[in-house]
Parts: sequence; C-alpha cells; structure tokens
Amino acid sequence: MRDVVISGIGMTRFGKFMDRTLKSLSEEAVAAAMADAGIGPQDVDQVVFGNAAAGVVTGQEMIRAQSSLRNTGLDGVPMFNVENACASSSSGFHLGWLMVASGQAECVIVMGAEKLTHEDKAVSFGAFARAVDLEEPLPPGYEKGSGSLFMDLYAAKARKWMEATGGGPEDFARVVVKSRHAGSLNPAAQFRSETSVEEVMSSRMISDPLTLFMCSSIGDGAAAIVLASAEKAKTLATPDIRVRASAVVSARAHGERELVAVTASRKAYEMAGIGPEDLDVVELHDASAPAELIHYENLGLCAPGGAIRLIRSGETAVGGRVPVNPSGGLLSRGHPIGATGAGQIIELVQHLRGTAGARQREGARVALAENNGGQLAGDSAVAVVTILSV
Repeated sequence: MRDVVISGIGMTRFGKFMDRTLKSLSEEAVAAAMADAGIGPQDVDQVVFGNAAAGVVTGQEMIRAQSSLRNTGLDGVPMFNVENACASSSSGFHLGWLMVASGQAECVIVMGAEKLTHEDKAVSFGAFARAVDLEEPLPPGYEKGSGSLFMDLYAAKARKWMEATGGGPEDFARVVVKSRHAGSLNPAAQFRSETSVEEVMSSRMISDPLTLFMCSSIGDGAAAIVLASAEKAKTLATPDIRVRASAVVSARAHGERELVAVTASRKAYEMAGIGPEDLDVVELHDASAPAELIHYENLGLCAPGGAIRLIRSGETAVGGRVPVNPSGGLLSRGHPIGATGAGQIIELVQHLRGTAGARQREGARVALAENNGGQLAGDSAVAVVTILSV
C-alpha cells in the first residue's frame, strides 16, 4: 500500500440555505478544493461523492454525483455515489484512500454534500428517521415525543449514561458552551454566537433531558478533499498531510460485540501505530451533546467513567490539551449529514497545516476524526475513524 496525502480542501459555509441547491453547494466546494491543490479536472482520476438524503429531500436519486458535478469540468471522470447515513463522506474518503493507496489512481476527489432544509420540516426529519432498520423494535428506554427519532434515541442513551456515571444535564450544557465558543471562531459554522450553561439549560426541552441547544440542527453544505499519491503530491504546492489510518466498521446484530466506535478507533490506532495519548486534536460525532461525552470513552480519550472530569477540566476546549471539535462540531458547525465526515477531516487538515486561525491547536501533528451514522441493534450502524499526521 502506498502513502496517501491530502493535497487540497474546500468547503462551503454550513447553514440553512433555502435558495441553494445540491448542485451549487457541490460546485463551490469542488472548485475551492481544486484551487487549493492547484489542479484542474484533467488531473482527477476518480470522484467519490457522499450523500445521504437527496432521494428523500430533493428527489434526486441514483446519479447524485453526476448531476451535482456536471458543470465543474469533471464530467467524464468516473464517479461513485456513496450513501452510508451520516458517515457517507467519511466512507467515501475511505474508498478514495484505498484507490490511491492501491495504485489504481494518482488523484481522487472525495466530497460530501447535503441539502436538508425543506419548506416542510417533516420531510427533513423523515430523512433521518429512515436511517434505522425499519423492522427492528426501538430499544429499551426509548420514549417518543420530540418529532425527531434520533433525538429521542440520543435522549434514551443520555438517561442511561447519567444513571451509570452520575453526570447530569449540566455536563451536556458544558459541551454546548464549549461547542458554541469554537463555532464563534469558525467562519464556516452554522451557529456563531456564544452561550452559557444557563441559556442551554433553559432552552426548549426536545426530549428529556435534551434541550434544543443540546441537539444538532438540520443544515446544508458541501465539503471536498483532494487525495493524491506521494509522487503526485510532489508536483503540487500544498503541504503534505498524510493519511495514517482509515477504518470502517459496521454494527454486529448478533453475538458478542463492542460498540462500532470502539472497534473502529482500535483498528485505526493499530494501523497508525499510535494511541489516544498521541492525539493533538479530535473531531468526533456530537449529533447530540451527550454523544461527545460518550465518545470520550469510546475513543480512549479518558478511562471509563472519566468523561465528566474531562469536560469539566477544560482540556477538550479550544486552547486545551486535546481540543475536541474545535470546528464547533455537529452542534455548532452544523450537520448536513452527507458532508459531515469530510467537514471533520477538513478541520483537522487546517490544524495540521497551522491555518485554523483562532481555533488553532498549536504544534498539532496528529489528528483523529470519528464519524458514525444510522442505528442498528442498539448501536450506530457504521463508524469511520480517520487518523492524519504531518
């Protein structure tokens, strides 16, 4: 397997853009990534396009890449459409990495794009509600009520976590305060206003104990990444960011199993030859505030039961020992689901390049992204962990 580097990145703002289409978002991100890498369409061997919900929200099925990128100069390039819930573009990144690492391509564009806003919010929520096995009973502790299936699922996990750890809703609020501060420093973030624990706690209850600010919002956006072989990268002017590991795990429905995020991170650490203690900056899947705390343990950022101390210590905030979600994460940067995984990786590239501005983790050399999606057998249906380094 050959070394693979990230040679270009491009991303739109994330937000609610009723007047924009999947095509316009995709065109903006791809143009920015190619310009960043200093390449043209003629340099691109393959395109991998991650999108989760266009079929439900916009009606565009089957040829989402070809239709979205028809005006970018990439028409005629082989394109592959990847749908894998909220992990669509990180799964696409894994496939693009394999294409280059295996020697089948010298330069691949990986992107994710999503248009989730719709004049009828039931359409948007309905897209999320399809990311489960529709024939599987909902898990014990689930209570319907928010109008969002996944927020009700996260609420059940939050209640279980509080019972097991002694943590409380105030700890979830601390995650949001940290997230909003990071988002205020990120010009691409959907939410850029800071908040307080009191404001988070007093925002509208969505699904007990989750208040409105503890839940990621519907949004639109696109993110594109140029992957290149080490030889191809020598001809480009951008700094080389090496892909050290990429691991994809699907949930087991039977027998002995561990959480997909745990398995994927363990495989990625083994592939990269490092451990969680070596990480300088992390982007993880905080579709709700408690998910961040749960993933602290899943990724080995703390010992079992240590998430409360970690969030209260400030070590995972911007400027801390190991910043987590310095982009603002899904809670503040936004969660246009097909673009989320690529957006996480782009944030990490900025830190490794030293171009993250006020969010910068000084001296960052090793970074990890964890992106999961869907629900199956009481766990996320898929998890993808990516490790990058300078």
